[in-house]
Amino acid sequence: MTDPGRATLEELRGIDLFDELDDEQLALWQEVAAIREVPADTVVAEPHQPSVGVFLLLEGVVQGLIFEAGRVEQVGRQVAPTWMGAITTLTETGFAGELRAETDVRMAVVEPEDFTRLALSQRSVHRRVMRAVRIFSARWAAREQNRERLASLGTMAAGLAHELNNPASAARRAAADLAEALDVLASTIGLFVESGMEREQAQELVMMQREAIERAASRNSLSTLDAADAEDDLLQSLEHLGVAEPWRLTEPLAAAGVDARWLARVATIAGPATSDAIAWIAASLTARGLAAEIAESTDRMGKLVKAIKAYAFADRGDLVETDIHEGLETTLVVLSHKVKHTSIKIQRDYDRSLPKVTLRGSELNQVWTNLLANAIEALSDSGTIEIATARDGICARVDIADTGPGIPDVIRDRVFDPFFTTKDVGEGTGLGLDTARRIVTERLGGSIDFDSTPGRTVFHVWLPLDGASA
Repeated sequence: MTDPGRATLEELRGIDLFDELDDEQLALWQEVAAIREVPADTVVAEPHQPSVGVFLLLEGVVQGLIFEAGRVEQVGRQVAPTWMGAITTLTETGFAGELRAETDVRMAVVEPEDFTRLALSQRSVHRRVMRAVRIFSARWAAREQNRERLASLGTMAAGLAHELNNPASAARRAAADLAEALDVLASTIGLFVESGMEREQAQELVMMQREAIERAASRNSLSTLDAADAEDDLLQSLEHLGVAEPWRLTEPLAAAGVDARWLARVATIAGPATSDAIAWIAASLTARGLAAEIAESTDRMGKLVKAIKAYAFADRGDLVETDIHEGLETTLVVLSHKVKHTSIKIQRDYDRSLPKVTLRGSELNQVWTNLLANAIEALSDSGTIEIATARDGICARVDIADTGPGIPDVIRDRVFDPFFTTKDVGEGTGLGLDTARRIVTERLGGSIDFDSTPGRTVFHVWLPLDGASA
């Protein structure tokens, strides 16, 4: 970089920061505004470094970048004439990201001490900076809210993917097996005809088939050990009768409770078509079982989709009345994949007499998601989460407790601070407690607090029962 001198009054007059200054006031800035020329693709300010002053961009374009989770995100593009760095200078903080020259740049730099002195002595300059602070804060808050919404959506999508995978896979396997069973059923009549079976024999076999189906419908499921013993006994009987591929038929027949005597009756009726008759009855049992499995799997998927719709309020208007417990339960469904392979227990103590609360969309579910996700992470693989609801004066109180290690004293005063997190870089957007606090206090008109000791942390949420604030 070069330092070819000071900016002229005419150049400074083009910066809107100085619109209300007269020539005498502007001359004070000229005295401290040192010119720097920066080639394209050069770093103007590095992230998290102390402020080097205020940049008065006279010519060129500067790009603002933030590095998060291994990726680069563009957060602002400054085109001359404009100014940058006033907020970080007054607050004595560094840039959150990097400023890089997109083109060749000509700028004037005002040292931090000079800028603070002049800005505080000239009300119009200070007023413009404060306006920028409000705009910046609003934009940054909106950006973080969007990030939290995306994080919540990511949690919901991950939970849905995990929870839908099992019933979808079960339904897919059952459909494939059902196709095989239907092939057997479709070919059996022809095999009976080819064997010379009489009508009376066929009628008796139909009765035997119905008997087996009724047995299967009325029996309780066998334990794993009992089922294995029953299948072994049937396998021997089927082999003795010369049934083809008997190992394929033992499971549905054992589940129906048939035995060697029952198989012998079928053999007496079917004669040379014994193998086909037993395969036909086993296929009938299998088909009914598979149809029930598909119905159960699709019902499970339907309930999951219903839970997700309730979680996101996808099919409701803006302002809705909702049962607090419905939101808690659907959030638990969304997060269930996080506890599925752990020893974490969920205990509920609900006051079902609580009236509904009025709120906007899925905001409250974002609160439950953040609090419950943090509780699950605090427990790691084992422990208990307790969820209790009760009336507390004019409010409904929701307590979410965990038996984790507790919140250390050194961070208790910071857990609700914006952007505070105990997570490593790239591991989510933080604890989400600032988002929870803003939704509860600013959007719903309630309050949130916590108590924590080693072995027990409880977050308390109070929600007004006479309607949330708009």
